[in-house]
Amino acid sequence: MGHELTTAVLPLFLATFGGGAAALGVIEGVSDAASSLLKLWMSYYSDRVGKRKPILVVGYLVTAMMGAFAFVTAWWQLLVIRAIAWIGRGARGPVRDALLSESVPPEAHGRAFGFEGAMDTLGAILGPAIALSLVGVIALRHIFLIAFIPGAITVFIAWFVVQDTPRQPQEHLRLLASLRDLPLMFWRLVGAVGVFGLGNFAHTLLILRAVSLLTPHYGSVVAGRYGIALYILHNVVYAAVSYPAGALGDRVNKKTLLAAGYAIFGVMCLLFLTNPTSIPMLALLFILAGVYVGIVDAMERALAADLLPVAQRGVGYGALATANSFGDLLSSIIVGELWAHVSIAAGFGYAAVLTLAGSAFLLLVPGRST
Repeated sequence: MGHELTTAVLPLFLATFGGGAAALGVIEGVSDAASSLLKLWMSYYSDRVGKRKPILVVGYLVTAMMGAFAFVTAWWQLLVIRAIAWIGRGARGPVRDALLSESVPPEAHGRAFGFEGAMDTLGAILGPAIALSLVGVIALRHIFLIAFIPGAITVFIAWFVVQDTPRQPQEHLRLLASLRDLPLMFWRLVGAVGVFGLGNFAHTLLILRAVSLLTPHYGSVVAGRYGIALYILHNVVYAAVSYPAGALGDRVNKKTLLAAGYAIFGVMCLLFLTNPTSIPMLALLFILAGVYVGIVDAMERALAADLLPVAQRGVGYGALATANSFGDLLSSIIVGELWAHVSIAAGFGYAAVLTLAGSAFLLLVPGRST
């Protein structure tokens, strides 16, 4: 809730400093790159020491600092705070996924990650809803202060409620050797994830595009509210799709379902090239974006759990998250720069080509596809 509250307001707040698509793309891309700095090492370290919970707690604590957006005076300060918060997010993400995969039997991996995605997105609905109710009522920077509240609650739950699964330390582990030992089929998945990630830009750019399309017709304040409302719709669909998609993945071919999710994002990008200005059409595009996230978020992690031995899940999820982060870094910056310096069509066209290529690559590579 805290993370998505700040995400929904960020494009509107950035505009008050004169920042547009290029600045937003840099903020999102650099933040994702910063998060990748610790993803791989901390997940490997959790395998080595046999403990995941302490990393989880510290990661949530650092992520909560996004409420400090309330005190910035220039857009580069947003970049610094977001990058530091994303380092915490990167440290905890793969560790959380490994802990979750170890907390359920293998036949429930899809449902577990689908349920986690649904709960994550429940907060992602409440956060933008709070933001929407406050835009135009209080100053944008004051909205960020509210994000400190769910951040503190999260740290409390992680420390006092979450349980570590009993595991033996593996002090002999070395990072490079651990990466070399990961199964070939898993590395093929990472390759497909990387190709897709090169086109999978941050969804704050979708909010910015919707607002820019609607502003000439409704004015900036009303268009901003519509942009946040569309993002809430996106998150509602994401929450609704996550668990059914995970449950379906436990019954059918996970690789095919994941490829379908990749393709949906590519189709959504192509439809944005029509420059829709009607609320129903924009709603459809944000619905497609929500469906894609619900499928992909659950299936990437569930398929990885099927392909990774239990003892290698920390470093494996770190490698997967790192591939996603570097893809997000490049995609958000490239799409933002193409948007600002070439054309909006060039940015969305680039994203469509890469995400559809990722879908095709995933289907073509050999390997187990449970």
